[in-house]
Amino acid sequence: MDHDMKRVVVKVGTNVLTNKDNRILGPVLRELVRQIAVLYERNVMVVLVSSGSAMAGKEVLGDTVITDKSIRRQVYSAVGQPRMMRHYYSLFHDYGMRCAQVLATKRDFDPGKHRENMINCYEGLLSEGIIPIANEDDAVSITMSMFSDNDELASLVAELIDADRLIILSDTDGLYTGHPDDEDSIKIKEVSVNQNVEQYVKASGKKEGEGRGGMASKLRIAKGTAKKDIPTYIANGKRANVIVDILDNKEVGTKFIH
Repeated sequence: MDHDMKRVVVKVGTNVLTNKDNRILGPVLRELVRQIAVLYERNVMVVLVSSGSAMAGKEVLGDTVITDKSIRRQVYSAVGQPRMMRHYYSLFHDYGMRCAQVLATKRDFDPGKHRENMINCYEGLLSEGIIPIANEDDAVSITMSMFSDNDELASLVAELIDADRLIILSDTDGLYTGHPDDEDSIKIKEVSVNQNVEQYVKASGKKEGEGRGGMASKLRIAKGTAKKDIPTYIANGKRANVIVDILDNKEVGTKFIH
C-alpha cells in the first residue's frame, strides 16, 4: 500500500501517563502531543493507542461500592475515557490539530465487514489529517475475548493501517539483560525475531487500574509485529522527545526487526 504520509502507531501505557499516586500526568500528555505535532509537520501521521482510562476514572470516582472486579473496570473506564479524551482534545487544539476517538473490541479485527469498517474509519481520519486515539472499548468488551492488553491492540492497529513503525512506550528504557536498576544489567539495542531474549524477562506484578501488560507480553507483541515487517520499539515514554528521536534513528529504546 502506498501512502503519501508515513504512519506510526504509538502505544502509551498507564505507567507512562500516571505517577506513583496514580494521578494522570498533564506534562507527559503535553509532551506526547507536542511530538505528534512535530511529526505531523514532517508528513508523519501518528495513531495514538492510549491507556489510562481506568486510572482516570478511578481518580474521579475513588473507591466504589462495586465488588465485582470486571464491572468495576468497566465503570472506571466508562467514566475515565471521556476524561482522557478531553485532555487530548484540548492539547491537540493548542497545536491547531484535531483528534478523534476510536474504541475497538477484539471482534472488530476479525476478517470481514467489521474489519473493513474499521479500516475505512482509520483511512478516513488519516486522510483528513486527524489523529486517531485508540483504546479498547472496555465498557462492552467481554472479559474472555479482550485484548491481552493495549500492546496487542496497538499491534493489530499497526497491521490494519500498514504502519511503518510501532512504538511501545513504557516506563523502562527498553529491554535489559537483568533488572534495569542493576549495575551489571545492559540494555539490548536491537533484537531480531529469532533471538532468544525471553530469558531476560521477569513478569511484573500490577495493581488495579495499572494496565495488564508486563515486559513478557511486550516482547511477544514486539517480535510478532516485527515479523510482519513493521519495525517495533520498546522505549521510555517519560523521556523527552522519545518518539521524534526514534524516527530520527537515534539509539533510543530497544528495536525489534525481522
